[in-house]
Amino acid sequence: MRRSAVATAVAVAVLALGACDSGDDGSAKAKGDGARGVVAPGAPGEPARTLSPEEAVKAAPDNTPNSADFTYAQMMIVHHGQALELTALVPDRAASTSVKGLADRIAAAQKPEIGAMEGWLTQHGGARKQAGHDHGTMPGMATKAQLAQLRAAKGKAFDELFLKLMITHHQGAITMATEALTEGNNVQVEEMATDVIAQQTVEMSRMRGM
Repeated sequence: MRRSAVATAVAVAVLALGACDSGDDGSAKAKGDGARGVVAPGAPGEPARTLSPEEAVKAAPDNTPNSADFTYAQMMIVHHGQALELTALVPDRAASTSVKGLADRIAAAQKPEIGAMEGWLTQHGGARKQAGHDHGTMPGMATKAQLAQLRAAKGKAFDELFLKLMITHHQGAITMATEALTEGNNVQVEEMATDVIAQQTVEMSRMRGM
């Protein structure tokens, strides 16, 4: 991802500038000689460029969150929340040890992700919830009827319905994360969305093989 790469290059540039400012004149010059530029990745098909630290700072993209970033974090918190609701039903109802292990892994991954998104919203002054939005329309969300059906199921019937609903749920999360990568502007949200896509794609593959 080019934006993340440029941001990393800027961080390196700032560190290089800091190194040049410390110490006496001789040591500063020596350190400065070793930090002649920052390699910034080029666009697809174009070579990388070597920028001075000042040029790297100017080339850094605007990382200000936009509405798509806030919407993603707000909606994904709710989306992950339903995943935790689904996995909480597993211990008392599932028959398969594989399903139980999968549910444990999903819960262990998504609880911290909720915390990270809540922290991001707090850091950037965003509300935890999106006012006036029908969360039931989010991609992959189980309906009230489906949740009631899952709560009433036991054993193999529960396992099959849980996997069906969770696969659909993961597909919805990937759709939302892909939209965030396309429409968002913040590097942290980009990284969170990328993690969701990678992790849930792997989990979907496992569930389809169960």
